[in-house]
Amino acid sequence: MTEVRVDPTPSAPSEARQSSMPMDQRIRRLFLYAGSVLLAVMFSSPFVFSVASSLKTVAEIHAFPPTLLPEVPQWENYVTVFSLKGVPFAQFYLNSALITFTSMFGTIATAAVSAYGFARFKWPGRDAMFMVLLSTLVLPEEVVLIPKFLMFNNVPKALIGKTLIDTYWPLILPSWFGGGAFNVFLLRQFFMQIPRDFDEAAVLDGASSWQIFWMIMLPLSRPALATVAVFSFLGQWNDFIHPLIYLNTSDKFPLSLGLRYFQQQPTDAMEPREHLLMAASLLMVAPAVTVYLFAQRYFVRGIVMSGIKG
Repeated sequence: MTEVRVDPTPSAPSEARQSSMPMDQRIRRLFLYAGSVLLAVMFSSPFVFSVASSLKTVAEIHAFPPTLLPEVPQWENYVTVFSLKGVPFAQFYLNSALITFTSMFGTIATAAVSAYGFARFKWPGRDAMFMVLLSTLVLPEEVVLIPKFLMFNNVPKALIGKTLIDTYWPLILPSWFGGGAFNVFLLRQFFMQIPRDFDEAAVLDGASSWQIFWMIMLPLSRPALATVAVFSFLGQWNDFIHPLIYLNTSDKFPLSLGLRYFQQQPTDAMEPREHLLMAASLLMVAPAVTVYLFAQRYFVRGIVMSGIKG
């Protein structure tokens, strides 16, 4: 019997290809890697500074020359943020979660239904209506702030006798009416790439339009739906201008307003608390970073498969 010998170094061909790479290409790749590392350090330095500052003491925060890392990390700063007098930080967190998740579910549901109507049905004025929808993308949000404020203030007064100002409804209701032009466009592009053969086969099996939407379109569109969810979550979680316009009671503030409220609150001893502000800022950023990291795979896939990649 002939003995078969396996080469223990399967990477030899790749090493040979690398050794045969021209010198100018090696130098170009070296500069590319060096530039990537330099840009990564530049963009991550503010985050590293925030993390280091959140773990410092008051003396280290105001030390000169400044120090990069704390001598002894003060992990209790993160606990102190939740126990500050006059700053209900835990309530701010709950408010942000309530507004964000309620709006996110509304955005996904209504944007998917709207995109399904534009992608799968032919009705009079469909293309003209879609162009009108897309034209709203160039409309600055500041233009509609006053009309929306008047609408949420005056229309409920005429119907139910009280205003919706200083409630969460102005922050949540818009997400349940269409889901936003960009989200509809994104999902419509994705739905149009799904072959109509699936729809025709389902119709032959007796499925209705809603069954096709629920059992075929949505399961096949998970990357696009995840992309819409990430966009909606980040937009609502970081929104500052709308809560500032509609909310007046501090106990109803989300984190975006809560950080500003925390910054303006006076302390008993008037001692600096920039280290606690950094800790509070990182506590606000943490959910957004976590959501993006876990949904990154679906996020990138949804952008690429929707036909709007760069």
